[in-house]
Amino acid sequence: MRTGRASALTDTGRRRPHNEDTFVCDPPLFAVADGVGGAKAGEIASRLAAATLEERLPGSFGKDTLAALILEANNRIYRHALDDPDAAGMGTVVTALLVDETACTVAIGHVGDSRAYRIRDEGLEQLTPDHSLVGELVRAGRLSTEEAEQHPHRSVITRAVGTEPTVDVHTEVLDALPGDLYLICSDGLTDLVRDERILELIAAAEDDPEAAVQSLVDAANSAGGIDNITVVLFEILAGDPVPAPAPEPTAPDPDDDTAEHALEPGENAASASATPLSTPPIQRHGAGAGGRWLALLAILLAISIAAIVIWWSLKR
Repeated sequence: MRTGRASALTDTGRRRPHNEDTFVCDPPLFAVADGVGGAKAGEIASRLAAATLEERLPGSFGKDTLAALILEANNRIYRHALDDPDAAGMGTVVTALLVDETACTVAIGHVGDSRAYRIRDEGLEQLTPDHSLVGELVRAGRLSTEEAEQHPHRSVITRAVGTEPTVDVHTEVLDALPGDLYLICSDGLTDLVRDERILELIAAAEDDPEAAVQSLVDAANSAGGIDNITVVLFEILAGDPVPAPAPEPTAPDPDDDTAEHALEPGENAASASATPLSTPPIQRHGAGAGGRWLALLAILLAISIAAIVIWWSLKR
């Protein structure tokens, strides 16, 4: 088997001022990180997690690999929060899938309430448990699935990466079959779009990942867009594994603020779409090239206003 088409999309939604989600769509690794802890801090945490995941060594697969990467992300985020008072308490939800084409398996590493699904034989199956208050109540039999969907505290998570010195990572390995579709998404989708509708939208897109992720994001926004929305979708095909291309050296981007600091996440942490045979375009949140120009203009404007005020004061 081999990994086929893949696509990912993230959207701020209609009510949040910032996007604290980050995704990885870099076959054979796929992940969603949903930051918690406040606007800037949540964004930093999710990017640190994504950047750590992308440090996976070539040829390393399986649940132990994902567990080690998520534990390392936990360590980096926790230490960063200790060093920066403005980031105190920050953390992130992480759901990551790692495809081993040779073993025909998909490994899962998961903390929090983002979700991974598998679509097989026209059915949608949730692969990850919700580490949330209502998720725990549902598993304990004290709350029905329908009641959980309307519970006022359904967004309260019980486990996150980076909020404590260590974290319990849920891991497992599943057999993969040709024809499988795998979906990873933040709760900005699942809080507003029911599983049945998710399946309908993917089917209506005729299993085209790019069209499907756009439809899912649009559906969440149409339902209110109360949170950031992130969706990653990829397919498994029959055939021999595709050899990984040799990495090409790349010069650092002088306009990329994320490369200036070892703790600034984001390199290759998000892409609009990806296939195993091409290098995906890179998408960064925060101050990329455009963000720096806006910041520079703001500084120049502030200097100009200050000069005018001083001149006016002297004229008086």
